[in-house]
Amino acid sequence: MPPASTERPPGFTEKPGTPEKPGALEKPGALEKHGVPAMPDGPNPFDEPPAGNPFQELAWLADGTPTAEEFARRRMARPPQQDATMGPRALLRKSTLGLVKMAPGRREREFRQDVEMVRRNFGGLRQVTVVNPKGGAGKTVAVVLLAMTFGQKRGGYVLAWDNNETQGTLGMRAQQDFHARTVRDMLRDLHLFQGSQGRVGDLSQYVRAQGEGMFDVLASDESATAGEMLTAGAFAEIRDVVSRFYKLIFVDTGNNVRAENWQAAMDATDQLVITMSARNDSAETAARMLDHLEQSGRRRLVRQAVTVVTMPPTRKDIDLPAIEKHFAARTRAVLLAPYEKLVDSGEPIRYGELSADTRDAWLKIAAAVAEGL
Repeated sequence: MPPASTERPPGFTEKPGTPEKPGALEKPGALEKHGVPAMPDGPNPFDEPPAGNPFQELAWLADGTPTAEEFARRRMARPPQQDATMGPRALLRKSTLGLVKMAPGRREREFRQDVEMVRRNFGGLRQVTVVNPKGGAGKTVAVVLLAMTFGQKRGGYVLAWDNNETQGTLGMRAQQDFHARTVRDMLRDLHLFQGSQGRVGDLSQYVRAQGEGMFDVLASDESATAGEMLTAGAFAEIRDVVSRFYKLIFVDTGNNVRAENWQAAMDATDQLVITMSARNDSAETAARMLDHLEQSGRRRLVRQAVTVVTMPPTRKDIDLPAIEKHFAARTRAVLLAPYEKLVDSGEPIRYGELSADTRDAWLKIAAAVAEGL
């Protein structure tokens, strides 16, 4: 009978100090101690696998033939690409046709980490609610840019919902669709989605697709003469329907913290986002709102919140250090959003037209939001 093969499968490494004879036992007498006769050749079943070897627990057949499990796990254990793909380091690699390769710089590493955080599995439906009772505090813009960022990096299943108790502006800042229906139209037709009824195609009659933004918008009434304000029950019914089709819901809120639908949105919130301009009046309104939330038993929601401060075109006459200090003491993170002329124009926002600084800043904000989900 030919001797047993001593060839090791790919990825196998001998431990330091292993005898030169292939397959020899590293610990003489180890098998006999357990009542098993020693074998002159072959791997020692009592040896520990090599430390640091990603394939140390792979299943192999007795003759060294790899199994399907080994193939699958080897593919999963493949290390991620470490070459720079951004900035001067990537340019150097391209200019030398790949002969010179450099690791990613700090900025690219942070970018990759932020993208991975945004793409992580949240384990179910999550609602992010954006708040500040003061008008012009950047709530609607934050909802649009967060939904855009998550839509771009995750790919769909993202809804931006204007839960304003009366007239909202989310539909005005979003791209227009083939219809102009709003949340009230959907509320009127909720019977079409009762039980197991209703499909994604049916829902598209009420939400507005955002094309390259990779998210949908459920607009509020855009008429100043709308009917009665939405109730807590109406919010719950609509949320029950949209939760069947989306994994992430970003809720824009109105300015009345006592409104039923405002309170209902708070009760359903997984991550709170507080927006403000870098002005004391906007910040003070947000601070008083936090007092209200804490006094109403939502202290944990406040402590885990993310604060977003939108910068004006000039830093003249702003009290940024005081704002950052106050909200850093009360919320989990405080991040700055740079001034963006496109956003300030009041026109519908297109992701491709945003500056690189704005996209990077909102990716950082989105990563901080994702961390809390």
